[in-house]
Amino acid sequence: MPAFAVLLRGVNVGGGNRVPMAEFRQQLESLGYTGVRTLLNSGNAVFASARRSAPAHAGAIHSALVSGCGVDVRVIVKSSQEFEAIIADNALASDAIDPSRLLVVFRQDAKTIQDLAALQSLVRPPERWHLGRHAAYLYCASGILESDAARALLGRTGALSTTRNWATALKLGALLGVVRRPV
Repeated sequence: MPAFAVLLRGVNVGGGNRVPMAEFRQQLESLGYTGVRTLLNSGNAVFASARRSAPAHAGAIHSALVSGCGVDVRVIVKSSQEFEAIIADNALASDAIDPSRLLVVFRQDAKTIQDLAALQSLVRPPERWHLGRHAAYLYCASGILESDAARALLGRTGALSTTRNWATALKLGALLGVVRRPV
């Protein structure tokens, strides 16, 4: 059965958009998903479903979050094949000393990744930026809070996106079975 990763934007940070992971897991199971596993407390999960449309899953999960938790956040779902391509496409992975400073930028529609090209102008050395085919990657050598490009991703510029650090992306990849060993 096909496996998927779901990533929620901006949950359980600060005081708003609270989604307890046990409740999130139950909501996913109530939608008929099997093998549901959550990762960390920041809106990451994997599941299996015979239905193959990641965008349809994103829509169903979004509706369940709004009706069940009263939380209206961006929901991005990637199939295991899409996630494997995102992991493989990271040209910065070997350069990153600290995987917590390497961000992966996810969008539901990979075709819109190219819309993030303007962020290149905000990248300041020793930061590195790679605009891939399936995701974008930003290495914040001095830390995420010190990066203008990272702040833009967390703000309005990144509204259609969600980010995860490389360590979390690898852990999700391991749960999906597309990465052998997470960081």
